[in-house]
Amino acid sequence: MEEDDIYTNDGTVDYKGNPANKKKTGTWKAFPFIIGNEGCERLAYYGMSTNLVLYFKHQLNQHTSVAATNNQNWGGTCYITPIIGAFLADSYLGRYWTIACFSIVYIIGMTLLALSASVRGIRPRCYAEDNCNPTEVQSVMTFLALYLIALGTGGIKPCVSSYGADQFNDTDEKEKTHKSSFFNWFYLSINIGALIAGSVLVWVQDNVSWGWGLGIPAIAMAIAVCFFFSGTRLYRNQVPGGSPITRLFQVLVASIRKYKVAVPANKSLLHETADKESNIKGSRKIYHTNDLSFFDKAAVEIETDQLKGSVNPWRLCTVTQVEELKAIIRLLPVWASGIIFSLIYSQMGSLFVLQGERMDTHVGHSNFKIPAASLSIFDTLSVIFWVPIYDRIIVPVTRKFTGHKNGLTQLQRMGIGLFISIFPMVVAAILEHERLKMIKRHNYYELKEMPMTIFWQVPQYFLIWCAEVFTFIGQLEFFYEQAPDSMRSLWSALSLTTVALGSYLSSLLVTIVSNATAKNGKPGWIPDNLNYGHIDYFFWILAALGVFNLGVYVWFANWYTYKKAVGTLR
Repeated sequence: MEEDDIYTNDGTVDYKGNPANKKKTGTWKAFPFIIGNEGCERLAYYGMSTNLVLYFKHQLNQHTSVAATNNQNWGGTCYITPIIGAFLADSYLGRYWTIACFSIVYIIGMTLLALSASVRGIRPRCYAEDNCNPTEVQSVMTFLALYLIALGTGGIKPCVSSYGADQFNDTDEKEKTHKSSFFNWFYLSINIGALIAGSVLVWVQDNVSWGWGLGIPAIAMAIAVCFFFSGTRLYRNQVPGGSPITRLFQVLVASIRKYKVAVPANKSLLHETADKESNIKGSRKIYHTNDLSFFDKAAVEIETDQLKGSVNPWRLCTVTQVEELKAIIRLLPVWASGIIFSLIYSQMGSLFVLQGERMDTHVGHSNFKIPAASLSIFDTLSVIFWVPIYDRIIVPVTRKFTGHKNGLTQLQRMGIGLFISIFPMVVAAILEHERLKMIKRHNYYELKEMPMTIFWQVPQYFLIWCAEVFTFIGQLEFFYEQAPDSMRSLWSALSLTTVALGSYLSSLLVTIVSNATAKNGKPGWIPDNLNYGHIDYFFWILAALGVFNLGVYVWFANWYTYKKAVGTLR
């Protein structure tokens, strides 16, 4: 192996822990295995989760608001557990072993869920369609399986996208260019899995059995694991850098201890290691930035900072450590903007489905019925169609006007997505208003499916797609690029927590609105029979929250300072 074949500046090693050979590992050579793993894992996840609110309602015999709340709570948990996996990956295990270990838990949960829906005595007893009477043990079995899945996905969600991006070196001009394309194609693989789940598997669940409908996702997850391990020899693995939480607290403590110390005008006097590498394993040095200067005090060296010839990290920190904390603080407002977006996005898997269930689900004049949850495939189809166009056409065209290598900056891309996200709620509210007018005019209150085709929901799903292509892919790239090297899994996890918090916030709003409006014998806005409700009012509230969120985001985006690591190509 020649010396110039080895990365000495990004902390990557091969699967045996040796320095990564860039001619034999990483880049597009590792791409098929990571993308194959992600596509199958997403097929498994969405195949199980897309129709879950109806499983709660019809198989576990839960009221509409309870089913929606349980669905949102479980979905939120799936986006909170990544913090656990990310911390282990960044600090101790590395991304490879984190993905491997948590995948086993994931498969156990998927298998148990499939058994709970298919094995006699474990599955709920149903006397007729939509007339089931599960025992307490059967319900507990279902939720035990679901929360094992939530734990398992916690080690995969924050690591796979970062692990794929690790295969492209920031200090190589050609590989740096390809990294941006990787995120677009990675997101495409997610939606291919979601397409199969939202069409084929939802149909199987509604028309064949829940046993097969949940058994196939378990098989898909097993295939995902096989894909991942098959590429082992081709991967570049980032060296774990130790606990990032400890380093952040060291900067805070050192800054507070030195609150009276003046920061020198010449920032080159601030403490930094003399070596080419930073003192954080697997992490490059970060250039000093001028904002948030209070924390620079942690890098000002005074006589008491050294004990017995060694530096006390609780008194003196490097510039790179200080810039890690600054990067985190800058990221927080952008991260927070994703919560309201996720609140809006989560309606696609809950209230959109319940709204569609009360509409005509027949395709044309045939007897074939499209499951309400399957309408999400229009969102997925749009993503599959537009991601290649965005990557191959929109980016090169906008690059000519903006001069930015990716056409739009990551913040611009996310801002466009937040703007678009307002409109699906407006469209959904208008559709529900018209649906309720028809019900009142013709007294359709007790009809299970009123004569208004479900395909009127397509525009709101289409607009959700437009928003997610800009926002979610922008978030993947933004948090990977702007997070310190040693915290990339953690920040991928934190970006996912916006989905969790959005789901929890949706659950809270549904509960508050249901309780506040269902008084004195009134059905409220979100009753079991939506024909008596007013979820259009709820959609208008979400649209207003979207407008507020966009305004706050624009203000913070204008304030943001991009991070630059030493050796990074712009």
